Amino acid sequence: MYKDNQLLSHIFYQPIQIVKLNEMLSDIETQFTYPFMVIVYEGYIECTLQGRHIRLSTNSVMLLDNTDDFHLLETCESRGIIIQYRVYGYKTDRLLQASILIEQCSYRLMNLAKEVEKEANTESNNPFRLQKLFGEMLEVLYSLLRENNQKKEGLWIDKVLHYIHLHFREELTREQMAKKAQVSPEHFSRTFHKHTGYTYSEYLTWLRIRESQKRLLFTMPKLDELAEEVGYNEGTYLSRKFKEKVGVSPTVYYQKSKRVLALNTNHTACLLALGITPVLGVYSPFLEGIKPVPNTHKLKGYEYDIASNYQAITEACPDIIINYSGGDEKPLLLSVAPIFELPCRELSWREQFGLIAHIVDRQEVCKSWLQQYDEQIAQCNDILDQQHGARGTAIVWEIGSHQAYCLNSSHGRGSHILYEDLGFSRPAAIVTRNIEQTGYLTVDIEDIAYFQADYIFVTALPTKDFGKEHLLRVLHSEKWQSLTAVQKKQVYFLNQYELFYGYDPLSTAMQLQKLMEVLTS
Repeated sequence: MYKDNQLLSHIFYQPIQIVKLNEMLSDIETQFTYPFMVIVYEGYIECTLQGRHIRLSTNSVMLLDNTDDFHLLETCESRGIIIQYRVYGYKTDRLLQASILIEQCSYRLMNLAKEVEKEANTESNNPFRLQKLFGEMLEVLYSLLRENNQKKEGLWIDKVLHYIHLHFREELTREQMAKKAQVSPEHFSRTFHKHTGYTYSEYLTWLRIRESQKRLLFTMPKLDELAEEVGYNEGTYLSRKFKEKVGVSPTVYYQKSKRVLALNTNHTACLLALGITPVLGVYSPFLEGIKPVPNTHKLKGYEYDIASNYQAITEACPDIIINYSGGDEKPLLLSVAPIFELPCRELSWREQFGLIAHIVDRQEVCKSWLQQYDEQIAQCNDILDQQHGARGTAIVWEIGSHQAYCLNSSHGRGSHILYEDLGFSRPAAIVTRNIEQTGYLTVDIEDIAYFQADYIFVTALPTKDFGKEHLLRVLHSEKWQSLTAVQKKQVYFLNQYELFYGYDPLSTAMQLQKLMEVLTS
C-alpha cells in the first residue's frame, strides 16, 4: 500500500455530463450531484444562487461547487452549455472550489468550450480527445482565475499596507486588518507574507523600529516617550526590540557616526559637498568628474534598480538610506535600514542639504558652504546690475526628441538660480499655465516659439534626428525670429543635460558658473 505522501499531488477533472442551456431549462428533471460549470457563448441567462439573483451575459463562466441552491430561471436567446465533472486527486485547488462568476472571458476559452461540446456529441476514434480538450479549457480558465485573484489580492493588500504605514503607531491586530480587507485572518496572513516577505507582526515591528531610528537621527528623547511615539507602551520593550533588530541600543545608535547610502544623484552630491562619501551612492557622469570613487561605492547604473543592487545594498550595512519620498523600495529594504524620505517638491535643495547635514552631524560645514554660495550670488548680482540692469523675464527649456519641457524652481535645471537667486522673473505665458504649482510644463517642440521672454535658456537639445529636425524648423520660423530674446540675442544654448539635471549644492554651484559665463559673455 502506498502512503498519502507517496501519491501524486496532481488533481484531475473528468467531464461526465454536458447539457445545452436550452435543454436544461426545458428538462426540469435534470439534476446535478457533482460540481459543474455554466458557460454562456451568446445572449444571457437568469438564475438564482443561494437566494441571489444573477445574470450571466455573453462570454461568461460560472463555477459551482455546491449545487443545492442553484436554479436556472430563463435563457434569453442564449447559447451555451453546462458541464458536470468529477474531481480526483490527493489535493484540491482552492481556486476551483468556490462558486465563482467570471465575465468577459477570452475567445480562446469560449472556443475550447465549443470544441468540448462538439467532441462530446461526436463519435470519435480517439477516446482521450474529449479529456484533452477539457483539460486545455481548464488550464486557460485556471490562468484567468489566478490572474483575477492576484489583481484582487494586490488591490486590497495595497490598501492595507497604506493604512498600516499611516496608523502603525496605533494598536493594530491581524484580525482588525483582515476585517478591513474583508478576508479571513488566515488568508490575510498568507497573502501578506506572499506580497511583503514578512509576517504581519514582523512587518509592524520593523515599521516601528525604523521610525524610532529616524527620530533618533535628530534627538534623543526619553525611551518611554519614544516608545509611545512609535506604538509601544514602554521604553524597556522598545529598547529590547530595537537591539534585537538593529544590533545596538537606541542610545548607541543615536551617538554613532552613521553609514549613509544615497539612492539618487542629488543626495549623493549633498553628502559629497559635506565631505562625506556615502557607503553606496548613485553617481551621474557630472559627479564622477568631480569625485572619482571606486565601483564598490557606486550603485549600478545612473538610474538605479533596487533588485539588481539589493545584494550590494545589504552588504554595505548602511545605518540610514536617503531617498525621495514616494519610492516603491520601502518593503524590500525594510529589514536593511530605515529610509529617510525627503519630499522633493516640498523642500528646496537648500532645505534638503540642511536636513542631510543634520543627519550626518555636519551642520557647520553646510552653513559655511551656503554662506560661500550666497557671497557668490551677491557678486554675480553686482555684475548683472552693471551689465543688464533690471533682469526681466527668463524661461528655461529642456528639449527632448518629441517634446519640450519648461522647468520651474522645484525641478532645478538652473531655473532655481535664475528665479530665486539672480532676480529673473517668470514670463506670464508660463505663470498662467500654473507652472508654480505643477513644477514643469510640457509642450510640443513647435510650440516653444509661442512663449515670449527676455531671456531663453536651453539646457538640453534633442539627441534623435526626429527631434533635431523639428527644432531646426522652429529656429528658422518667423514666429521664433520675432521673439524678444531672439532679436536681442539673449538665447543661450547650454546643452549640458548631465550638469543641469542636478538639483543639489555641487550642481547648483556649477550651473551658476555656466549661467554667468553666457550672461556676461
